[in-house]
Amino acid sequence: MTYVVFFALLLLITLLYSYLKIESNRKKAIEARKKLFNERVSHVNSRLRVKLNDLLDAKIIRPKYVPRIQAIVNNFFVVQSHTDENLQQLEDTADLLINTLSNELIKTNQTNVIQPLIDNIQYFVSELPQQGILYNKSFYLNTLPPLIGLLKTEDIIQATDIVDDQIDTSPKTSDTQFTQDVSVA
Repeated sequence: MTYVVFFALLLLITLLYSYLKIESNRKKAIEARKKLFNERVSHVNSRLRVKLNDLLDAKIIRPKYVPRIQAIVNNFFVVQSHTDENLQQLEDTADLLINTLSNELIKTNQTNVIQPLIDNIQYFVSELPQQGILYNKSFYLNTLPPLIGLLKTEDIIQATDIVDDQIDTSPKTSDTQFTQDVSVA
């Protein structure tokens, strides 16, 4: 009988240890997922901050607009839950904004015309919500993508491009005339 009690106690201790070990591993896994989630949010935030600093250095954006644009990322989870779907939505939206700003910065550097981009950024910032609670799912899905689209400036063709196009056009017409003469013969 003592052996049975001893064996039962040993079995209970083993089960308790196993349960505690499994619970500990589960908690570690949850913490690792939270840490990865927070790292992804921080990465998105830092990418946007770097791009905004580039625009600030190029004197395209005013210093007072940086926190307002940064609020797009900072306020994402104010109203929305912390899920992988929402995080993916944040990453996609931030990528769209960063890529648009990068393309416009490149275009501005090539054409040396910055005023349209400055005006577009000023309008963009004026359309952003003032309160964090207004950064809701509807804003990120329905309002923000068209607003980001308004950041795009029209392509400006420089005068040298027009001259090059005119020069290239005249030989094409003579080649076409030559080709027609050859086909008739």
